[in-house]
Amino acid sequence: MAPLILTLEFEAPYQDWAQALRTQYFPPERNIVPAHVTLFHALPPDVSQAIQLRLRQRMDAPGVRIDAPYSLGRGVAFRIHSAGLSTLRASIVSLVGRDVLTRQDAAAWRPHLTVQNKVEPDRARRLLRDLTEGFEPIVTNAAALNLWRYEGGPWTLIERFPFGGEGERSECSAA
Repeated sequence: MAPLILTLEFEAPYQDWAQALRTQYFPPERNIVPAHVTLFHALPPDVSQAIQLRLRQRMDAPGVRIDAPYSLGRGVAFRIHSAGLSTLRASIVSLVGRDVLTRQDAAAWRPHLTVQNKVEPDRARRLLRDLTEGFEPIVTNAAALNLWRYEGGPWTLIERFPFGGEGERSECSAA
């Protein structure tokens, strides 16, 4: 059975900004999913119904702060901060149980937006320098969560869960 992936989508125009960066800098042969922030990398498929029921409940849009880019060694990502998303993620862990999580999903969550990966280190260093120069943190909201099925290549969208209202942008300043 294919594992499930849960991702965050930013509100426009920041989702468009993230996608443009990913399109420009991610190796084309590896760029098979839209720009996203991963909440869970590999949930067991048998928790799908419980997650869908939880995410269909009306939720205000959590505030999100996109912070300065950092090095992945062979790529570049932006740090993401959101107290609301951290709380939501913790509620899903409580719902499904920590015992069903992979080691990666059970580890401390460090949300990030990857815009480049699996490139030569010199190329990644150049992009980090370019993206860092003049960068100012971006404060926005989450637009939706997306539940995907991993099938060995491109992911299959199971359901998109839009947030119901505008969140408090001030909450995103909490790490």
